[in-house]
Amino acid sequence: MPVKIILKENQASGNFNDGEILEKKPIGFPQDGGAQRPYSNLFYWAHAFTSNKKSTIGLHPHRGFEICSFILKGKLKHFDTLLNKWISLDEGDVQVIKAGKGISHSEELYSNTEIFQIWFDPNIQNSLYEEPSYKDYKSSEFKSIDLKDKVTKVISDENNSLNLKTEGIRIYSHQINPGIFSFNILDGCYHSYFIIKGGISYSSSIYNKGTFFIVDNIKEFNFEVDDKTEIFEIISPLEPTYKTYAQTHSIN
Repeated sequence: MPVKIILKENQASGNFNDGEILEKKPIGFPQDGGAQRPYSNLFYWAHAFTSNKKSTIGLHPHRGFEICSFILKGKLKHFDTLLNKWISLDEGDVQVIKAGKGISHSEELYSNTEIFQIWFDPNIQNSLYEEPSYKDYKSSEFKSIDLKDKVTKVISDENNSLNLKTEGIRIYSHQINPGIFSFNILDGCYHSYFIIKGGISYSSSIYNKGTFFIVDNIKEFNFEVDDKTEIFEIISPLEPTYKTYAQTHSIN
């Protein structure tokens, strides 16, 4: 199917601290029961958000994966056992944890905050033997491309701005103006889209914030926008050159 649509209600759900932090998961863990399992070198994708109260996810470990947090709205504070101090991140900022041999971290989400946390698979068979690292990027470090029908924030392109070891990852955030719009789809790639704000009309249906699309094997993804809409995009390979964690553990 060239366009797979995963509605918000079909995504896995999660929460922390009795619902102070809520999650919808376009790509969930196998035990989460959502509609989409890992694919390409994307292992996990959570959209986490708070309401009118800040809340902390306590210290917990990670290994192997490259774990990126994208601050969509509000503010987050981060602590890990590598830096051993709290660091603040604001709207538009990105943090990259290369978990390597192992790192533990904690996050505090302020009130009315939204983030993506996405786990990329950099070839776990190698990364488990590498030293962990942490780096954050300020929103001002990312260039924007202003075109007639959209403004695109380039988070990581073919030049690998985030210095990820995960193969073939490109990341963009698009502010799309009302009208007919088209994304070009690259051969040999998945294009994964999440509607952050607004909505689109596609194939005679309306899709709003929280809808997730996986697109491949077509030339263009065409839709219509009535109001200004923000869409987050990740491009990843159809077939990474290495066996992913999901493949080696039969959880695709």
